[in-house]
Amino acid sequence: MKARVVVFPIKGRNWCFSRSLDSAVASESNSSPPTLRDLWKKISSRSRTPQERAESVADYVADKMSRSWSNFEKAPPGTLKSRIHSLGLRLLSGVRPSEIFLKSVSKDITKVEITYPVSLNPRLVRRRLRHIAMRGASIHRKYLYGSVSLLPVTSVFTVLPLPNIPFFWILFRAYSHWRALKGSERLLLLVSDCSSTSNLLLSNEKENGSTKDSTCASENAPVSRWVLQPSEDLERLLNVKNTDNDVDCRTISSVCNAYHLNKSDVLKYRDLQEL
Repeated sequence: MKARVVVFPIKGRNWCFSRSLDSAVASESNSSPPTLRDLWKKISSRSRTPQERAESVADYVADKMSRSWSNFEKAPPGTLKSRIHSLGLRLLSGVRPSEIFLKSVSKDITKVEITYPVSLNPRLVRRRLRHIAMRGASIHRKYLYGSVSLLPVTSVFTVLPLPNIPFFWILFRAYSHWRALKGSERLLLLVSDCSSTSNLLLSNEKENGSTKDSTCASENAPVSRWVLQPSEDLERLLNVKNTDNDVDCRTISSVCNAYHLNKSDVLKYRDLQEL
């Protein structure tokens, strides 16, 4: 599956990295909710590795948590579920946008199209993508271990009559860091040279039942897993004329509408402290 990543300077030295929602929503809409029977088939299959079985369990639990969160969102105002949902929104507002972006890079992505303003150096764009992937792998691996270590501590609150919010929040953060870690590793594979990553991507495509355009054409003409797409339209939307590259809310809205980006996630990049 191909995914589009939109990259552009948003404030000073801060760059925005966001995946287009059109392909992400399409992939999610084609997948049906997993059942216990489906989960049992996956974890009982001898052809699956322990890591694949663990991923199946994590995806199943994440789907159940997502559906429960949707029920909390629909709860009447003033109820306990509604207050828990409001608390969750405040907690989620502190999640860094780079984590949200890395989580969107799923394992079924085999090619990435990088859209950026024509004024940017393409080598710099690719270097920044590799940097965010390598940095994300290091950070989220560390936070994943930390979140998992806190799960036994927060589990003691189950004796209370109220919902164990700390436990479920730490459980969610552990899953989120795990997804971001896997996304970092996947992105690093995608933006690396085909000669060093084709075997890993090919094995993943075989597992998904797709081998079309999965190998390099030849040693002299490899098929790249990343495509740089300089965009004059994005350049015109940004209208980058000032030296500090600050982008206002109106321009961000135009870019998000044109490239199907999540505006709230993009605004987080602008509000970050400059790197």
